[in-house]
Amino acid sequence: MPLSIEGLWTVAKLQAQLTRWLAPRSSRAVATLPRPLLPTEAQPSATVILRADQTLLQPAISIVIPALNEASNLPLVLEALQAAANVEVIVVDGGSADGTAEVARAMGAKVVESVRGRSHQQNQGARVAKGPILLFLHADTRLPKGFDQAIRQTLAQPGVVAGAFTLAIDSPRRGLRWVEWGVNLRSRHLQMPYGDQAIFLTEDTFRALGGFPDLPMMEDFELVRRLRRLGKVAIAPSAVVTSDRRWRTLGILRTTLANQVMVVSYLLGIDPHRLARWYRNLGKPR
Repeated sequence: MPLSIEGLWTVAKLQAQLTRWLAPRSSRAVATLPRPLLPTEAQPSATVILRADQTLLQPAISIVIPALNEASNLPLVLEALQAAANVEVIVVDGGSADGTAEVARAMGAKVVESVRGRSHQQNQGARVAKGPILLFLHADTRLPKGFDQAIRQTLAQPGVVAGAFTLAIDSPRRGLRWVEWGVNLRSRHLQMPYGDQAIFLTEDTFRALGGFPDLPMMEDFELVRRLRRLGKVAIAPSAVVTSDRRWRTLGILRTTLANQVMVVSYLLGIDPHRLARWYRNLGKPR
């Protein structure tokens, strides 16, 4: 026989009274059980220690900057490194006469003397580096914010043996936007970044390759060619900002053509020392 409305109301009141009667006993029973401390409820001091430990666990990055008369460019380059976690900055001076070494020391960088030549300077910096990750940075190129985490995340990807950044050129000239586009297209699809994109890799990989080849130029090109045989050369999404001084000296078209001639000539086996002499004389009056 179905219950009336009054009957349903009576049952509901009895259930409510039973719930109120049982609730205090259940609450007392639960209250006597020890409750584990949740991670989010930890004391502030414990939280600070945890963050410090995580920072220490991040692999250190040694930033090697070959320099020659770069006193005017170094302050901005070194300033961009101040907020990074667990990094070592090594400026390798090739005999500057403008106070490059003094500027580097004043901004907290370690200064190493070397014979002139980018490959020699970078190898010299790598010899004294203490971090398991090496980053080779040109003295007229600024790293992006968060570059340290971008490097660690990129190298942690499966199959990646090295990496570099997307390129941006510090100039409003529209023609250089096309240069950026071409460089970034080449880097991503051919895995062929150049030195002005800040190449990074582990120390173990660098040692296994024997460091930069002893060349007067094209040392970054040859290093990346060897890296591609070992695995993937990845491109981080954030961009470094490099000076436009090369394009100011020769012009956009001449600089782009000269770079391509250098690459093709090197691949054809022309002596790199001969190529270096030709490149240095570009734009000089005859």
